[in-house]
Amino acid sequence: MQGSLQGKLCVITGGTDGIGLATACGLAARGARLLLIGKNPDKGAAATAKIGALAGQGSAEFLRADLSSQAEIHALAKQIHDRTSQIDVLINNAGGVFMKRQESVDGIEMTFAVNQIGYFLVTHLLLDLITKNPHARIVNVSSDLHKGPQLDFNDLQMRNGYSGMKAYGRSKLANILFSNELARRLQGQGVCVNSLHPGFVHSNFGQNNNFLIGRLISLSSGLFGISVEKGAETSIYLASAPEAAGISGKYFAHCRQVRPSPESQSEEAAARLWTECERLTGIKQ
Repeated sequence: MQGSLQGKLCVITGGTDGIGLATACGLAARGARLLLIGKNPDKGAAATAKIGALAGQGSAEFLRADLSSQAEIHALAKQIHDRTSQIDVLINNAGGVFMKRQESVDGIEMTFAVNQIGYFLVTHLLLDLITKNPHARIVNVSSDLHKGPQLDFNDLQMRNGYSGMKAYGRSKLANILFSNELARRLQGQGVCVNSLHPGFVHSNFGQNNNFLIGRLISLSSGLFGISVEKGAETSIYLASAPEAAGISGKYFAHCRQVRPSPESQSEEAAARLWTECERLTGIKQ
């Protein structure tokens, strides 16, 4: 059962559309103040207006950032530091699937740049604000599509034999490994870090691809997918449920702990991924 978030500050990446917006609405209904991160100002304005009508004006603020760009993530972190001294909940939700291989402005394969490097760098740059609250929570949206793929550390960016769905599955595997490693590093500080599968959701996901591919994704999710509200339930649960307090380094679906793939539980792979993320972002600890 979800608890109150009255007065708590929640940061949600990809919070202006789809599952992210549904998550934001659910948290606002529980009293949270929200910082919504996205790259479309029109969607940001619509999202803040929707949440304002639900929970009161000023309950949500939009901050623009393209999370495929490390420079924009650094600028975003500075804006957040200028606005607050503490974050109570961080939900890394923004993600994408790119059926044709492309690279970010930083020269990183786009799926990995958005879905994993984005999670890593946003979290790293905001961690000082998060650890101010010993009961803070970090929620990383992954997917059951992590099952099957394995990370190839000799070709982490899939320069050879690129497949859009394989790249997506690998990035979601990376999200779980990252969550588990972060949970280990924060052990004893009280901050909970968990990952989750939201379900197969009918949303605008995948519409950045060409018309035919975007249409196929939309049709399949429309036929077989669940609503964005249903897809947001586990994120809301991990962000607010009293019974989720103290649980860290676990994987959830349908608001309960479930077993992820054996590959996602490798401490060696998690530590190596962390090192690679540090290298790709220029961070040395």
